[in-house]
Amino acid sequence: MSVIGEQIKKYRIQNQYTQEKLGILVGVTTQAVSKWERGGTPDAEVLPGLADALGVSIDALFGREDQSIQLTIIKKLSTMPRDEAFSCAFHYCWSIILGLSGDENLAEDFAETFVGQSEKKDLRPDYCSKVLWDEGLTLARISGDFRHFFLMTRPQNDGILSHFESEEAIRQVFALLADKKILKSLYYLYTVSDIPVTASLISQGTGLDLQDVERCMKTLCDKNIVYPMKIASVEGEINSYIIRFEANVLPLLCYADSIAKDSPYPVFGLCDRKKPIF
Repeated sequence: MSVIGEQIKKYRIQNQYTQEKLGILVGVTTQAVSKWERGGTPDAEVLPGLADALGVSIDALFGREDQSIQLTIIKKLSTMPRDEAFSCAFHYCWSIILGLSGDENLAEDFAETFVGQSEKKDLRPDYCSKVLWDEGLTLARISGDFRHFFLMTRPQNDGILSHFESEEAIRQVFALLADKKILKSLYYLYTVSDIPVTASLISQGTGLDLQDVERCMKTLCDKNIVYPMKIASVEGEINSYIIRFEANVLPLLCYADSIAKDSPYPVFGLCDRKKPIF
């Protein structure tokens, strides 16, 4: 395989593209992409489009990588429409998982299989990935078009628990979300997350008594999960509330859902931990 063939294959896999998909993006046949990866050289007029499709420089196609991977990703994502950028970013996240396997052949083989399956419409309900090393861990889940990713590097000097609040403080977080009325209120607030809503509207949307809603809002405001606001009206000022996205509740709900669903074994999973998690 030529240098450019190796580079095309490497960057195609990093982008989670099949040979067919790359061919469509560049305007050539699947056979042409296969020929390049087996040692052929693309025509000069194809190189700019090929580099753009793979999100790299032309020099990088010839093995002269003049940009860091980080800068390449930043450049590509920052110039894409936002919906495409988020989809592309998740592909990069999945590539991170495959790369952390430490086995290039395994990663390449799996990438080919996964990309081919992911483009089908008859996906099974859930795909998940779990990689656990002593150095850190990654978790990812795909449920149709619902996707999320988590990566944690293990602290070098202190254990994970040293970065946590007290055991009682953590318990209180779970106790908060275990309150059915609070959870129902949160679900509702996430459906109208861009505008403040009054307690009476929350009551109407959730079916909860107004007194229960006011109790829930006070608790959520005290925990800085919900932000209180004042709305002027002919009757005077009215209390209203808006969810704070930075409160990290949504990621917690996503992973709680994975536990609740009792997700199957990962479609890609590796575990070689010798040290305890905490």
